[in-house]
This record gives sequence, structure tokens and C-alpha cells, in this order.
Amino acid sequence: MTVVEWADVFTRRAYNELLCESLAYCQKKKNLTVYAWCIMTNHVHLICSAPKLPDVIRDLKKYTSRFIVDSIKNNPAESRKNWLLWMFKSAAGKSASHGEYQFWQLGGHYVELSTNELMEQRLEYLHQNPVKAGFVEDPEHWYYSSARDYAGQKGRLEIVLIE
Repeated sequence: MTVVEWADVFTRRAYNELLCESLAYCQKKKNLTVYAWCIMTNHVHLICSAPKLPDVIRDLKKYTSRFIVDSIKNNPAESRKNWLLWMFKSAAGKSASHGEYQFWQLGGHYVELSTNELMEQRLEYLHQNPVKAGFVEDPEHWYYSSARDYAGQKGRLEIVLIE
């Protein structure tokens, strides 16, 4: 899932936490199983499954869009508030299916992980994202990622390890 115009929204802990809380809700209430995840500054990687995965992702995006935008609006410390809201409003104006604001880009890059090789490759790619971006030296040092779980530490979200 990618923020419109690749805006770096997830540089703020509050917005990361809103997304994590929403993922945890989907795990508990919508049968979302998360195997791996990583929140970057402007996009999110997930390896997950659910009986009705497209519906769960749609609901997740709709809910987080509304609440993250509201959080931005109500955050007195948000120095980029006017710019972000302008960008989200501009994106919504290009689509009849959105309300006043559009937070997430339409669609996504969905890949069915049908082989062990593909699964291992995507898992490695997902966890290496913060390293390649230069944010951390080791994947498990990125708090908003399942790399901690795969390194034997307790991560932010409950996950099912891919073995």
C-alpha cells in the first residue's frame, strides 16, 4: 500500500501506531493473518492472507485513510499539515470514488506467493527495505517491521512465522 504521491507520512510515530492498531484489529476481527510486514515512510509491505483478503485490504485502507487524515488535521505539531491535506485533497479530486481526501494510491502491487522461492525472496526484500533505504544497518533494528520476530525478538504485531 502506497501513500498518494509517495508522501512521507509514516515519519511520525502516531501515524505508524494508527496503522499498527488497524492491522491488529483486522487480525482479531477480520481473520487477517500477517506473516511479515514493514512500514516505510511512504508505503507498507505486507505478506498476509485472509478468507476475503481484497475486502480486508479495502476496509483497512478506507479506515486508516480516514483516521490518519483526521490525526494529521488534529495534530498541532504537524509542520506539514497544510501541504499533506492539500495533496490528499488534490488526489481525491481526480477520483469520483473518494470523499474529500484520498490517502492511499489506488490499487497496489499484489503478488501471489505461490512457491517457497518466491516467498523467501519477498520476505528478504520486505525486511531489507529499511536497510537499503539507509535507515538501519540491520533489519531487526527497524521497529515497524516483522524482522524483529524473524530475529527471535518480540515485534510490534502478532505474526505467524514463515518456516
